[in-house]
Amino acid sequence: MTEQNTKLGIVLMVCTTFVFAMQDGISRHLAGEYNTLMVVMIRYWFFAAFVIAIAARKTGGVARAAATRQPFLQVFRGVLLAAEICVTVYAFTLLGLVESHAVFTCYPLLIAALSGPILGERVGPMRWAAIGMGFVGVLIILQPGSGVFSPVAIIPLIAALMFALYGLLTRYAARLDSAETSFFWTGTAGMVTMTMVGIWFWEPMSQADWLWMGLLCLTGAFGHWLLIKVYEVAEASAVQPFAYLQLVFAAALGLTVFGETLRTNVVIGAVIVVLAGLFTLWRERVRAAQGS
Repeated sequence: MTEQNTKLGIVLMVCTTFVFAMQDGISRHLAGEYNTLMVVMIRYWFFAAFVIAIAARKTGGVARAAATRQPFLQVFRGVLLAAEICVTVYAFTLLGLVESHAVFTCYPLLIAALSGPILGERVGPMRWAAIGMGFVGVLIILQPGSGVFSPVAIIPLIAALMFALYGLLTRYAARLDSAETSFFWTGTAGMVTMTMVGIWFWEPMSQADWLWMGLLCLTGAFGHWLLIKVYEVAEASAVQPFAYLQLVFAAALGLTVFGETLRTNVVIGAVIVVLAGLFTLWRERVRAAQGS
């Protein structure tokens, strides 16, 4: 991978995090007005159409993309991600973008912690120390035992755990299936699941909010397209640290558009979590270089 491609990958990753932050802001608005399950369902209709269109353009078409030797795992992955999105969007309506993202940012640490029991990977003492430090940051954000602690603050932590499990299962699925196959099942299994659940919570939507819904669907598809391009031009280890910018963009949106507040403990905790996450990414890169 050339330096030029790495630089392009970084630029694309920054753009991706910005688009996903905008998607989160629109989701926060719509889920505040309508049922979360309905909002996620409509979003998945467009996402599934995008996934199928991408698959149809590839050699072998949809049939090749859908071919898998582990259908139950792929379906479970798709259902798990759909459920995680519902939990995350619901957290936005309860806690706002700032605090939800500050807690959710710990998901790379959860992936590192669970990679041992689920994937059989070795987690060394330095990575365990970083994981422990990251969860100290989460505790600083949540402030359990203090008068300001709210049980709903656990919701984005649950979402982070679900997303970490989804990420690990995606890596496990990659042992037998291509990225295109996993992407196909992510969209289609999620769409079927959300339709079965969300259709029962249908509500009339205003014309203005249909425009926002259209923008939500477009940002979702565009964000995933950008992410695909990121990993086409650069190594994941080189660009992944810049994914943390989504926290910055989402927090800025929460503060300026939704009038959220930025508490000192959230800032301190989020900084600790991000630093711990960056350290685990660095350790993974070092181990990969030593193993090559």
